[in-house]
Amino acid sequence: QVQLVESGGGLVQAGGSLRLSCAASGRTFSSYVMAWFRQVPGKEREFVAAISWSGGSTYYANSVKGRFTISRDNAKNTVYLQMNSLKPEDTAVYYCAAGSVPGRRRDLYDYWGQGTQVTVSS
Repeated sequence: QVQLVESGGGLVQAGGSLRLSCAASGRTFSSYVMAWFRQVPGKEREFVAAISWSGGSTYYANSVKGRFTISRDNAKNTVYLQMNSLKPEDTAVYYCAAGSVPGRRRDLYDYWGQGTQVTVSS
C-alpha cells in the first residue's frame, strides 16, 4: 500500500508559478506510475499529468501542455508538478495518484492523496 501526501499549494497571481510535491510512503515508489489530477467543485476530477516508473515518459492534458512539468525523484519517493504561467482556470484542488499503468483515466490509479488547494487570482 502507498500513502501519498501533497504539499505546495497556495494563492498565486495569474502568470505566476507554483511547485507541488507529493511524498509517498513505502519502498516500492519506483514501481508506480504517478499522476496529478485536479478538481473544482461541481465538476469531475480531471487528468493533468502523468509520469512513467523511471520518469522517461510523461503525459499531459492539452490545457496544461507547455506550462506544467511533471517530474519524479525515486530516491526521495517524491513526484513534483511545476506549474508556470498559471491562469485563473487552473484554480482547483490538486491530487496526487499512484497506479500501475499510465493513462488519463481515474480508474487506472489505485492510491490517492488528500489534495492541495491551488488558487490563481486574476
